[in-house]
Amino acid sequence: MEYLIVGAGPAGLQAGYFLGRSGRSYLVVESGNAPGTFFATFPRHRKLISINKVHTGWDDPELKLRTDWNSLLSEEGAPLFTGYTPRYFPGADDLVRYLADFAATHRLNVRYDTRITEVTRPGDDFVARDQHGNVFRAKRLIMATGVSKPYVPDIEGVGTAEPYGSVSVDPADFTNQRVLIIGRGNSAFETADNLIETAAVIHVAGPGSMPMAWQTHFVGHLRAVNNNFLDTYQLKSQNALLDGHIKRIRRQEDSSYLVAVSFSRVNDVVKEIRYDRVILATGFRFDTEIFAEECRPELTINDRFPAQTDAWESTNVPDLYFAGTITQVRDFKKSTSGFIHGFRYGVRALHRILEQRYHDRPWPARELPATAEALTDAVIERVNRSSALWQQFGFLGDAIVVGEDGSVRYHEEVPVEHLHRAVAEGAFGKADSYFTVTLEYGADHDQVDPFDISVNRLAQNDTSGLDTRYLHPVVRRFRSGEAAGGPVAEHHLTENLENEWNREDVHRSPLLRFLSDHLNPAPASRP
Repeated sequence: MEYLIVGAGPAGLQAGYFLGRSGRSYLVVESGNAPGTFFATFPRHRKLISINKVHTGWDDPELKLRTDWNSLLSEEGAPLFTGYTPRYFPGADDLVRYLADFAATHRLNVRYDTRITEVTRPGDDFVARDQHGNVFRAKRLIMATGVSKPYVPDIEGVGTAEPYGSVSVDPADFTNQRVLIIGRGNSAFETADNLIETAAVIHVAGPGSMPMAWQTHFVGHLRAVNNNFLDTYQLKSQNALLDGHIKRIRRQEDSSYLVAVSFSRVNDVVKEIRYDRVILATGFRFDTEIFAEECRPELTINDRFPAQTDAWESTNVPDLYFAGTITQVRDFKKSTSGFIHGFRYGVRALHRILEQRYHDRPWPARELPATAEALTDAVIERVNRSSALWQQFGFLGDAIVVGEDGSVRYHEEVPVEHLHRAVAEGAFGKADSYFTVTLEYGADHDQVDPFDISVNRLAQNDTSGLDTRYLHPVVRRFRSGEAAGGPVAEHHLTENLENEWNREDVHRSPLLRFLSDHLNPAPASRP
């Protein structure tokens, strides 16, 4: 076959959908007996942090995807997750049910109860074997398994702690106990929040500052739905956030623990603290154990994720691709590739890359008149409607490619880093120059308190958008093959409360002037 996809979670199903639509031979293999096996267990407390806004006031299905973080993409626009529950933070069981229906509705080629135990590459093809001894051969392999193994930090005695994946979720089991939770992500804080009413003392420990999603705009940082614990800390209710490193964990004869904590706030002073329970909630990592040496992908970021090129291909194993949450290495803690509402667009872009590379199908494009007015209309229409640019801010961009013959082609939703290389290599035709269109937050937006008006007030008559902190469109012009030197011109559209960039004086006219100046610059002004 052409493609073997390992994992029938949301990314594997999304990849199978696009490959099936284009007529490619593919198979999705899944170790569980249904799609979305991970979500049958996680998150442990069964509430997702991916929003599900059913009532938007919009009729446009594309706009609705901006606040629907769980639906997969399809030409048919169905099924949509918003039809499964009205809950803003839905239950994980609803997602499992939705994924099963998506696979069935689109008749995806999925084989369940098929756990891949070994992947080799004796020749040009990948050879995968399952637990039953069945063999699958494919020219290309797409790993969509997510981060399936717990990430265990190097701490002395860490093996005596209770893993997040198996610790009790019954608050009564922690009545009047002193509890340490190691980790500072949403898993750690959902666990802490669950124990507030019963535990005597709860400490949540981890190094560095505590990033809040509402400030960083990275949805994987601590979300408001999980941060009640911070109130109990700051309002002196016996709980605490420990800023520092866990040096060692020692289990005592009475089954209690002595934990050595190195505190960052007091010059790494080490203190031993007694606890009744220690819970390890430090996240997950990608599992490489099934790969033979000749095709084992390199890892990165504390060996938690496979290292990837700008096309989501392994950096050391050709034709090995990745989809889903493991693609977050490309925009780590910046955009949304680690989540369904981000990687669903990444999978669509990956499919288009595969079609270009292996099947001689160019990236979809539409021809535009080579005028600043036509480009302005196209850009304004896209930034006001696109869900992909909205969700994958700063990572995916539309590309306006100006050919050597003066023709203009508009390509949607290209990974920006991939675009620069692909244009230089001629994958988007013979190009003289090109523009990128992205939605982005302002410079250093994560360093500013968005609720402090003293540092967020724009000059009263400023319409440049250059000082804005909130999401807004950015258009940049590059010369073909010279992207490494940065853009030769850049224009920011002023932010808007309703995210509607359509005012003639504030948005359209300044963009029109920019494009008029840079679409066909005079020879003397060319770099």
